[in-house]
Amino acid sequence: MTAELHAPIQQEALDLLEWPRLAQHVSSFASTSAGRLVAARLPLAKTRQQSVGWLAETTELLALDGLIEGGLSFQGAADLDHTLQLCAKGGVASGDDLLAVATTLAAARRLRRQIDDPELRPVTTALVEPLRTLPELEQRLRFCIEDGGRVADRASPPLSGLRRQLASVRMERRDRLNELIRRYAALLQDNVVAERNGRPVLAVKAGVGSQLPGLVHDSSASGNTVFIEPQAVIPLGNRIRQLEGEEREAERAVLRELSALVGEEQPALEHLQQVLIQLDLALARARYSAWLGAVRPELEADPLAPLQLEGLRHPLLLWQERRQGGQTVVPVSVRVDTSLRVVAITGPNTGGKTVTLKSVGLAVLMARAGLFLPCKGSPRLPWCQQVLADIGDEQSLQQNLSTFSGHVRRIARILEALPAAGSDLATQPGAQLVLLDEVGAGTDPTEGTALAIALLKQLADRARLTIATTHFGELKALKYDDPRFENASVAFDVESLSPTYHLQWGIPGRSNALAIATRLGLDGSVLEAAQALLAPRGEGELNQVIAGLESQRQRQQDAAEEAASLLARTELLHEELLQRWQQQKEQSAELQEQRRQQLERSIRDGQKEVRRIIRRLRHGRGHDSSELGESARRAGQKLKQLEQQHRPLPERRDHKGWLPKVGDRVRVLSLGKAGEVLSLSEGGRELSVRCGVMRLNLELSAIEGLQGEKPAPPEAQVAIRSRRNPASRGPEVRTERNTIDVRGMRVHEAEAAVEEHLRGANGPVWVIHGIGTGKLKRGLREWLSSVPYVERVTDAAQGDGGQGCSVIWVK
Repeated sequence: MTAELHAPIQQEALDLLEWPRLAQHVSSFASTSAGRLVAARLPLAKTRQQSVGWLAETTELLALDGLIEGGLSFQGAADLDHTLQLCAKGGVASGDDLLAVATTLAAARRLRRQIDDPELRPVTTALVEPLRTLPELEQRLRFCIEDGGRVADRASPPLSGLRRQLASVRMERRDRLNELIRRYAALLQDNVVAERNGRPVLAVKAGVGSQLPGLVHDSSASGNTVFIEPQAVIPLGNRIRQLEGEEREAERAVLRELSALVGEEQPALEHLQQVLIQLDLALARARYSAWLGAVRPELEADPLAPLQLEGLRHPLLLWQERRQGGQTVVPVSVRVDTSLRVVAITGPNTGGKTVTLKSVGLAVLMARAGLFLPCKGSPRLPWCQQVLADIGDEQSLQQNLSTFSGHVRRIARILEALPAAGSDLATQPGAQLVLLDEVGAGTDPTEGTALAIALLKQLADRARLTIATTHFGELKALKYDDPRFENASVAFDVESLSPTYHLQWGIPGRSNALAIATRLGLDGSVLEAAQALLAPRGEGELNQVIAGLESQRQRQQDAAEEAASLLARTELLHEELLQRWQQQKEQSAELQEQRRQQLERSIRDGQKEVRRIIRRLRHGRGHDSSELGESARRAGQKLKQLEQQHRPLPERRDHKGWLPKVGDRVRVLSLGKAGEVLSLSEGGRELSVRCGVMRLNLELSAIEGLQGEKPAPPEAQVAIRSRRNPASRGPEVRTERNTIDVRGMRVHEAEAAVEEHLRGANGPVWVIHGIGTGKLKRGLREWLSSVPYVERVTDAAQGDGGQGCSVIWVK
């Protein structure tokens, strides 16, 4: 059967798992109205490749959002669907709607600049690279429409003339009204020009209204005042009405022209809108994942791959905990190997069995939708094509269905949606996850148990993984007959009579009814009788075995936690000792260097003193002075030998690939002294070193590390100057195709126009900016210096515009 026929049962599973509620949480992190609408329906990928692509988008935008101050912004991006449909059909859009098109184009261009990095963000870069941001259309829209959506005077010469006439006539009418107010002040109730029915009126006393010729528009509630439009301004008012009508027609003509331009670019604008929505949805997923503290899952292509979720927390309960002050969410860990098909979870009611079901189901759906998972470590799971669930009470009074009947009908639809019996699950396009809550409940326990066992065995053949909660003890034994089955249970604290919500993997749950009854003080004889009734069935011994297993598991867990804690402390101690040893080694080397330098200074001082004594003795006379001079000379030679003996010999060690960094201390070979690296050249073959008060520029071969490390020069980089075929380069002479005129534009408008021109250029581009104040030229030059694919910018030849025109040479 086709996937469309199974859609109702899959949608039913999404509702049972509360997927729409999670989608609403994600939509609250969207930046645009269109993005929020899509996020509220949070689509699920149709293929594993699509899910992997969405996860890559989430990862790339999460990293970029943290790098940009204030995060990625979609400011200016609007929902253009209605506007584009209207313009494509020949309709006329409002000024506000057309201005929204311009701001959306600007937002798309800004986002493309921020995202564009094929090495760091290959997926999102490929998404924005083919975008057409239509700078000419944006420039035209901004030129014709002012902020607020009003058509600008400069948009049309007829419109500009009409508005000048309107302003003149309105001023003339205002002057005449002020003159009439001064002339008839005694007849007026006040000196304010009021308005009735869009016409200016004067408040005249009722008894003298006939003395002011004009048209009566209204009267006051008391009847003491009549509002008269003076006859002297009626023709002017009529003229104003006529001009206003002509102004509206002129504005509509401008809007019609602009709407036609937008309609012509409908395909490009619709594609741009879809890309912006996709980016907004990816950013919403990234921000929601960061808010959860979630980690990226690894989606396996093999439908039978293991499922490993360590420390999984229910995302909706996390939201409730953080936003609404709910209880702390207890994490669960799920480990399903390749051979496992069915997990039966037992335990008391309200112990967390259903929460575990929903947590696993939501985790699988979140990974499929491109969301990170609220787990620890590195979650791994197969891509699930189907998530089917039977959770909750399915009673229906209208259809006369009991709880049991409702469950059976839903399970029947689940079986219809699964691959047929005998199908090879490894060849399916994706895995199947089935979640069953209280399987077999709602009927006779014996028959319910038999039905549950038969159903789970059927699902083990037809689904990758089935997780079922149950109270039937017989289901615990399936593990020992079939290696595809596993037991799990939710822990219960008998002392406090409350569940701990911890999932115990590999151990079936035991009945706590007698233990609870004992704690609550039920009569001992009743408890003894109940225990005696359980004895022939072996229930008591089974519970004791389970209790022993739980105790043993708890001891093992305590020992494992203690070992992990000891290991962590050992690693910290080892790291601390290593740091101290390294610090001591560096301090010893520096101390040795200081002592050597001190000894050298003492030797040099001694040599100076010996030379001074020799000079004094040579100027003296007598046999004794010559003998003393010879002794001094021998002493000087001995000092020189001592200096040579204490000069450190460089250690000949083989430190392959060592390169100094800024701030490192190195030894200058020519001086035998230590210095600090101040800077490195771009190629890494020269460096600047401060040695005492001296600043030296040295080649890399002239220094070594304090431990004798020999620097290895970096490999020569082969610079690829251009990826263009030289034969395809355009002409290096100015033509109409490689020339753009940006005079009269603002700097940001000129940048947008030049950038769009450069993307299609295959040779030099001439940009005419004029001379003027030089602000436009300086702004363009500063921007072009940061564009990676621009090789150089020069003034044009005198015949091509000279300093009023720049030539841009692309790489």
